[in-house]
Amino acid sequence: MTVLGIISGRRPRLRSDSGQVAVEFLGMLPTIIITLVLLWQAVLVGYTFTLAGNAADEAVRAGTAAQDRQAACEREGRRDLPSAWQGGDINCRSGAGGYVTADVYLEVPVLFPGSVGFPFPRIHGHAGAVEEAK
Repeated sequence: MTVLGIISGRRPRLRSDSGQVAVEFLGMLPTIIITLVLLWQAVLVGYTFTLAGNAADEAVRAGTAAQDRQAACEREGRRDLPSAWQGGDINCRSGAGGYVTADVYLEVPVLFPGSVGFPFPRIHGHAGAVEEAK
């Protein structure tokens, strides 16, 4: 403290705190960006679940009425999939009592649909229906 500060009883202001909000925001910016990236990736995972379930429903619906079950399953299962999710596997099977199942496995894109990167587990969609009478 200076002599003037001791006499007046006040502490002199050495620095101003202007710009403190900007410094704190820059310190939090990486955390904000990482949070947004993780939320976006969670959206892509959820969207992939939705696509896999819908593709399985469409595939099994087509497979119950077709002679060439696997071809009809694959064609209808892929029909509504966006191009970034076209690389998945679609399998149809007939079970006991005319029960037809479809399994769809889709890859989850990383950050951008169509991108290849860190391998996420494949998303599985499953549907079943009874074969239509002929």
